[in-house]
Amino acid sequence: MASTAASSRASGRAPLLGIGQVLARLQPEFPELTPSKLRFLEEQRLVAPARTAAGYRKFSTADVERITVVLSMQRDHYLPLKVIRSHLEAIDAGETPALPGATSGSDFLGATKRYGRGELIAEAGASTGLLDDAVSASLLPAADHYGEEALGVLRSLVALRAVGIEPRHLRGLRAAAEREAALVERAIAPSRRADAADKARAAERGRELAGHLAAVHSSVVRATLEGRTR
Repeated sequence: MASTAASSRASGRAPLLGIGQVLARLQPEFPELTPSKLRFLEEQRLVAPARTAAGYRKFSTADVERITVVLSMQRDHYLPLKVIRSHLEAIDAGETPALPGATSGSDFLGATKRYGRGELIAEAGASTGLLDDAVSASLLPAADHYGEEALGVLRSLVALRAVGIEPRHLRGLRAAAEREAALVERAIAPSRRADAADKARAAERGRELAGHLAAVHSSVVRATLEGRTR
């Protein structure tokens, strides 16, 4: 261990990190991160740490940055890991793909951006009252910092308010979301065992099913609107 760190310093490279050191760096921002989750990300080909002769995983600075991006894209955009993997593979190939699901110029680095309340309000062109109303209607959580997905929601609420649609009019979305979440939870319940890796797989499956439900919901709303405007 010590010789590995010494050789890294001698070669001018940053020393490689063990799983415990990676967790110490990232858990303050991602408290759900566990050794099993790191192994699951490797299993899903999202990170490829080096191995010592004894088989211990060793993570570079680039590995840690990549894990940060993956976890941020999950948290802020609720993207399935296979979508995140495709996005990162495109970047690895030298492409500059748009962030999946982004409505504007979000990119690879933008996936990790976080906004304080004031920054979120300013970026969305909203008011403090609108954010408070969104929180009251359970459309956004009460938090000190928000991600890109919250920015997209608040921007949409600004546009909706401009035509007289207020957050209080959308309270039914929360009830519908809770019913859909219950459907997903029942679907993945058989996969939830005590093993942390199984829980990570079940959570990933839940994200995929949530994406399918969102696609169906969006299609039904559009079709209903088109039917009423004919």
